[in-house]
Amino acid sequence: MKIIRSKRVSRPAPFRELAGIRTRLAVAEETLRSVRTGGVDTLVIAGKHGPQVFTLQGAEQAYRVLIESMNEGALTLTNKKMILCANQCFARMVRCPLEQVTGSSLRRFLSAADRATLRSHFKRLAPSGSKIQVLLLAGDGSQIPVQISIRPVASDGTNRRVIGMVVTDLTESVRNEKMLRTLTNRVVQTQEAERRRVALELHDKITQPLCAILIRWQALADKLPAGEGPTKAEALKLRDVLGQTTSEVERISRDLRPSVLEHLGLVAVLHDTSTKFAKRIGVSLKLACVSLNARLPAEIELTLYRLLQGALTNVERHARARHVTVRLTKPGDLVQLTITDDGVGFDPDHHPAQRKGKEGVGLLSMRERAAFAGGILTIKSGRRTGTEIKICIPVPPGATDST
Repeated sequence: MKIIRSKRVSRPAPFRELAGIRTRLAVAEETLRSVRTGGVDTLVIAGKHGPQVFTLQGAEQAYRVLIESMNEGALTLTNKKMILCANQCFARMVRCPLEQVTGSSLRRFLSAADRATLRSHFKRLAPSGSKIQVLLLAGDGSQIPVQISIRPVASDGTNRRVIGMVVTDLTESVRNEKMLRTLTNRVVQTQEAERRRVALELHDKITQPLCAILIRWQALADKLPAGEGPTKAEALKLRDVLGQTTSEVERISRDLRPSVLEHLGLVAVLHDTSTKFAKRIGVSLKLACVSLNARLPAEIELTLYRLLQGALTNVERHARARHVTVRLTKPGDLVQLTITDDGVGFDPDHHPAQRKGKEGVGLLSMRERAAFAGGILTIKSGRRTGTEIKICIPVPPGATDST
């Protein structure tokens, strides 16, 4: 019986080297992961001059403990937006494990528009830093509104900077703002309903009886004999007072709920309101309105009318203007109302009402009213340069009111 002994076949050297490289690579990757997540405090590296010890404790350890205890996201980035360090709070915001966040690019968590905005902020970043609001794109596809505070924190000795960021989750703030805006709109709707009721009450129960009294008083004055000169003159004076009172009550009723707006539309009520304002205040008013092919939605017409009222009230109370311009245009799918005056103006950033903590309630309510209609109200003003108030509201395609 012949016994054949098998010989042990050794693996070629290249295979052994490849296996060794893979092992060292796995060790290196695990070491980097531990360093990123804070699991390593000390590294011992063998070199030609013997083992060298690198500690990560001390100030770095305290810094890591600090940022991990924050309730806000914290990042450090290179100029190319690579995340050098991040805390667990930011990782939870973007719904990604921390080891997948660190070493990746911040761009992966931003939309194209927000990337461009952030890029412009990086280009003009001042030593004092800046703030920006963006939407973070989380790993599960959701979007998180955040405010990012950006500031250069260090330099690596070259022209490259390390940039620090604090990321604040605005989800709750945005939700509260929406709730507040909805509540504000309900208050406005309630006010409009009450104005309508009061306007009808004034018209039916005050204006009409006053008109009846005025007519009867005129009839009585006409019946006075010619010899009752002083009495008749006094009666005519009282008639004039009654007439003025009737006209004022009618004006208040019309301002509360103008029938012109309901029946003839926005352009007609702009003409009516502007003409009567100029006559009452004694200013020169220029009105330029584009012709509208169809009625705008009732809510937009009412919003623009109320904003015109607010702007003209400010002119009357504060501007001391001699010339006022009211312009209505419709560029594309927008309707735009602009009110300009040549009055004393003011500095919007240093207005006395703002310093007292009550930023012109009138201006604030006007902004909110325009915002709820989907529009924007902007103010340009300066001391002794007049004021321009511009309201832009989008009109939904095909959204018209046939009433």
